[in-house]
Amino acid sequence: MGRRKKMVERVTALMSNPEMIRNIGIVAHIDHGKTTLSDNLLAGAGMISKELAGRQLFMDSDEEEQARGITIDSANVSMVHEYNGKEYLINLIDTPGHVDFGGDVTRAMRAVDGAVVVIDAVEGTMPQTETVLRQALKEHVKPVLFINKVDRLINELQVDAQEMQIRLGKLIDHVNKLIKGMNEERYNAGWKVDAAEGTVAFGSALYNWAISVPMMQKTGVSFQQVFDYCRAEDMKSLADKCPLHEAVNDMVIRFLPTPLVAQSDRVNVIWHGDKESKIGKAMLTADATGDLAFMVTDISMDPHAGEVATGRLFSGSLTRGMEVYVSGASKKNRIQQVGVFMGPERLEVENIPAGNIAAVTGLRDAIVGSTVTTLDGMEAFESITHASEPVVTVAVEAKHMKDLPKLVEVLRQVAKEDPTLKITLNEETGEHLMAGMGELHLEVIAHRIERDKGVEITTTPPLVVYRETIRGSAGPVEGKSPNRHNRFYVTVEPLEEGVRELIRNGEISMRMPEVERREKLMAAGMDKDEAKGIADIFESNVYIDVTKGIQYLNETMELVLEGFQEVMKAGPLSREPCMGVKVKLTDAKLHEDAVHRGPAQVIPASRQGIQAAMLMADDTLLEPHQKVFIQVPQDQMGGAAKEIQGRRGVIINMTSEGDMTIIESKAPVSELFGFAGDIRSATEGRAMWSTEFAGFDTLPTNMTNEVVSGIRERKGLKKELPQASDYLSM
Repeated sequence: MGRRKKMVERVTALMSNPEMIRNIGIVAHIDHGKTTLSDNLLAGAGMISKELAGRQLFMDSDEEEQARGITIDSANVSMVHEYNGKEYLINLIDTPGHVDFGGDVTRAMRAVDGAVVVIDAVEGTMPQTETVLRQALKEHVKPVLFINKVDRLINELQVDAQEMQIRLGKLIDHVNKLIKGMNEERYNAGWKVDAAEGTVAFGSALYNWAISVPMMQKTGVSFQQVFDYCRAEDMKSLADKCPLHEAVNDMVIRFLPTPLVAQSDRVNVIWHGDKESKIGKAMLTADATGDLAFMVTDISMDPHAGEVATGRLFSGSLTRGMEVYVSGASKKNRIQQVGVFMGPERLEVENIPAGNIAAVTGLRDAIVGSTVTTLDGMEAFESITHASEPVVTVAVEAKHMKDLPKLVEVLRQVAKEDPTLKITLNEETGEHLMAGMGELHLEVIAHRIERDKGVEITTTPPLVVYRETIRGSAGPVEGKSPNRHNRFYVTVEPLEEGVRELIRNGEISMRMPEVERREKLMAAGMDKDEAKGIADIFESNVYIDVTKGIQYLNETMELVLEGFQEVMKAGPLSREPCMGVKVKLTDAKLHEDAVHRGPAQVIPASRQGIQAAMLMADDTLLEPHQKVFIQVPQDQMGGAAKEIQGRRGVIINMTSEGDMTIIESKAPVSELFGFAGDIRSATEGRAMWSTEFAGFDTLPTNMTNEVVSGIRERKGLKKELPQASDYLSM
């Protein structure tokens, strides 16, 4: 423990100088070597033994991670690295690569300023590499590149020295092409990766060596020598001459921004408040004496200390006993402990100043994405938007009746720790539904509920979450309140694709200034009056008030919107969430006495009008799709292609590289259950495959009735398809 204690002293000494801090994330496709790379960096900092680095997987501290050999949760660590005779503090987050845990990557990107993108030299850039790069650029996080497993290129593919350089060059070009395509402005501002400049390192995390152009100049080891060492399988000498931690950390310190540089740019992207205000200036300059502004990016459970909120501190300083406001909570919270993470351990410190990544206990009301501040009424940070949506659901039941109250509590807790998980407690049927990113995601969560929370559960086979939408338009349709005194006239139509895209990317929300929102909507093709009348945006649906001068409407609007949200959470056709629906209120008649327009009258009237209008507008289902990328030897290609086509899949593209064929295809999630076992048997276990979320597509017409009836039956509704007249009171 002596080493750790010493490390904490060095870390705390450097914390208060933002010039000497780098906050970085390690991101990549699954199995490209992120955790192995993190091991090396920790060994270089003297935190774990060099002999074990690369095999210990220090950051995968959870037993499930060790058993499956993948990272499931982001892990944080703070370490010190010496560069040019000065000590620097590196706060590092190791992120998962599996597509089911992509939400962790998104959240980690909010906390860091720079990212080390890891790529397997043999496999190249994979779908998840693109996804994580896109997340990083969207959050204005600067990338540098580490090409891992170079020894595989030399020893497995038997390429010569020249061919090796050509292949590595192609990889770098491809990454630059991605960066340029995603954010040309940043690319031109010098964010492209360039081996000659030093923003690319090559190496092998497993064998603890790495090289970059500055490193070659420093050590005198050339590409040819690297090649010769690998051919001779003398990795040890190479690791002694060119230690990986030195090459990568030097690159991080030289090319990734300090909190001061990063915040002056990033705060504009993630915070919409007044930049000239006191707090705005404090965040732009990472001022440790300003008001506190802390963004929670992760919540984990500590068996002794309770909930631990980890996040990025943009301004002010965190100390024990502080009273703070948490966005969305009515009363203040008191901070109990502040600390830094050393992998699985959390070590307490007295005070953490702006520009650092901190771990805090005592924030009972915080959820992921909360803004924690000492300033009453501070504008909250922009919420974190995830790249994919929950598409697979399981119903969870407690094995023993006595555990039922505990199960509800545990599910709430789990949803708080992982915001990509959606928990629905159905009051009518008593079902507890858990929706996640994929089969593996839900399997891991279910396992953790049993192991960590001590509740034995049974789960149903996974089901797919569909979405409801409309293909046509309808209205005006009249929604009447039960007492007949209030009437609302609504029309519905599909929302413009451009507007949906803006909502999906988080570019418009109800929190932004109205003028700014109106201009963006008009640019995306929305009519001026409609853009002006937006009353609510709920997921990817909007409610627009185009009425003029109706008495009492302002007072009842909140209830009207509640009715709208109820329908959007559970559409009329199959009680599935809605997407892409535009509802317009064209007229309303309201009773002058407030008693006659209470919640029991207005909410049903608003709700039924929308439900009936949607059924008239050709209500249909959308099913989630995934892109499936399969790498398979050419002689097994037929089996793989047949497997995809037998699951209503479409092959988008086929390319061959050497004796491997790469199939890019797209298939409905509902058909992909059990795909792992089937693809193995169809290709004699020789196929490598990965998936990524590909959005929603309309369900084929010939299947709609059967699927809708199946869903309605499962939810305990009448099996017959509903008609608009069911919702209109005569």
